[in-house]
Amino acid sequence: MIELRFEVRLNAPPDTVWGWITDVRCLRAEMRPWLWMSVPRGTRNLADTDLHTGQILFTSWLWLFGLLPIGTSRLTLLELEPGLRFVEQSPMTGMRLWRHERQLQAWGEGTLLVDRLTVRPLLATALVKGFLQLFFASRHRNLRRRLAY
Repeated sequence: MIELRFEVRLNAPPDTVWGWITDVRCLRAEMRPWLWMSVPRGTRNLADTDLHTGQILFTSWLWLFGLLPIGTSRLTLLELEPGLRFVEQSPMTGMRLWRHERQLQAWGEGTLLVDRLTVRPLLATALVKGFLQLFFASRHRNLRRRLAY
């Protein structure tokens, strides 16, 4: 089992950050260059989906560096508090468990964003942990760059 916590302080208010992290184009920009994920045609924001917690919203293909298909994720939100947090626990290729909690907290005039991961990979636990550390460090750098005043 891998348990990781990442946090980043952003110079944007929580409502702006929430808009960013739920917009598909912004989410893809946040994950670059490491991953690209597919979404159903016409989906621009998670609000465009039929949001029912505990049910699969859609199946997404994951591509390493946008070139190499590495599997699928059946995006499932267990908990959703719009503007504040979500808990995603999605069946994913190569994982016995993938759980991602993202929480936003007001921080002065900005936002503290906290990501918590609980992951149980099928294989190569040390490799998966190293990748996740690089991936989320990159995601947070991208957020800092894009969400500055």
